[in-house]
Amino acid sequence: MIRRRGDLVADDAGRPRRTTLTAIAAAAGVSTATVSKVLNGRDDVGAGTRALVQRLLVEHEYRPAPRRRPPADRRTVGLVFDDFTSPYATELLRGVTDAGTAAGVDVVVGRFSDGSSGYGSGAQWARRLVGAGRDGVVVVTSDLTAQQVAGFSEVRLPLVVVDPVHPPQADVASVGATNWTGGLSATEHLISLGHRRIAHLGGPAGAAVSQARRHGYRAAMENAGLPVDPALVVDGGFGFEAGLDLATRLLALQDPPTAVFAVTDVCALGVVQAARARGLRVPEDLSVVGFDDTYLAPWVTPALTTVHTPLQEMGRYALQVLLRLVEGEPVDPHHVELATDLVVRDSTGPPRAGAAGPA
Repeated sequence: MIRRRGDLVADDAGRPRRTTLTAIAAAAGVSTATVSKVLNGRDDVGAGTRALVQRLLVEHEYRPAPRRRPPADRRTVGLVFDDFTSPYATELLRGVTDAGTAAGVDVVVGRFSDGSSGYGSGAQWARRLVGAGRDGVVVVTSDLTAQQVAGFSEVRLPLVVVDPVHPPQADVASVGATNWTGGLSATEHLISLGHRRIAHLGGPAGAAVSQARRHGYRAAMENAGLPVDPALVVDGGFGFEAGLDLATRLLALQDPPTAVFAVTDVCALGVVQAARARGLRVPEDLSVVGFDDTYLAPWVTPALTTVHTPLQEMGRYALQVLLRLVEGEPVDPHHVELATDLVVRDSTGPPRAGAAGPA
């Protein structure tokens, strides 16, 4: 005999059975198809109905039925970005999809849910991905909350994070690069050219990658016995606009920098534009170093000196780790950093005579 306990179906032993889509639909007074649309993030459901169904899914602790595992050559994984329009994202995308093709895995690209669709917190986002047929997910540079990570664990959906915004949690597999070493080598290169007033344009102050690159910059300055002028160390964002705005302000100082180490290639291009707007030449009047070595770096004029981050390799490695987790294999260590190295091109050179600053 089956009896109901509250709104949940229970067996004779009083153990709740898995809540079905049919039960959720009945409680909400809608069709099963409507509940399925909500689970899969479809936008053709009214806001009120969506909110009601989402509330019932949470209250009834709905978990999708375990899917029969497809053959290894038919797996589908998700690749989720905060922003997939940047050169950085393009390089990672190529790495993940190349590895997916080699492994016979389909890769579905999406954008990180910020909560506006109702899946930004708890297990709802993870349930949605499971319901959409994902065997695992690679998330790029997203600021995942502990609640979201717990949601993935709750539904047993494997997760790998690439370049996490904050230091990776011990129980979350993640892939990054040697950002501190990259910051060190970029700054040492500028010092070796004779620069002394070297500015650092960082990304968001709380981002782990920004902090690591900034610490590498500071270490190089301190190792060379050079003072770090607080006015030359500024944080903003990873994009072109941040580089343009911050560099415009720095170059307007009474004692401006002779060189700039920017947190990304795109940010560095903003610096170059700011220099040109003031009638300065790169590298004759201002040397500029970027970070990542995306496909833009050798194409621009002057070609950009930058720290090479193995983005495609990071993408391939992330996909390989994810597939190991999907197969139930242990992953140790949980966080891996791939090596960076400096690529010297045309955007750096010695400072103008008399402009280097005190030794």
